[in-house]
Amino acid sequence: MQITVDMNLCESHGQCVFAAPEIFSFDDDDRLVHEASPPDALLDKAEKAAAVCPARAVTVSPASPPAAP
Repeated sequence: MQITVDMNLCESHGQCVFAAPEIFSFDDDDRLVHEASPPDALLDKAEKAAAVCPARAVTVSPASPPAAP
């Protein structure tokens, strides 16, 4: 899976951090950071994090297929 956060929309409410702390956190400057390609086992938490974001800044999509050689 691929996680995208539109930082232009993100208002740092932190709901994603509460929903999926394995994926989302705040750095020392209180900026949101996230794992862009977390394990598929965290899909439910990632989808919940996207759903609870009041700014709708979090997007969860399938992993991109590997590039052809």
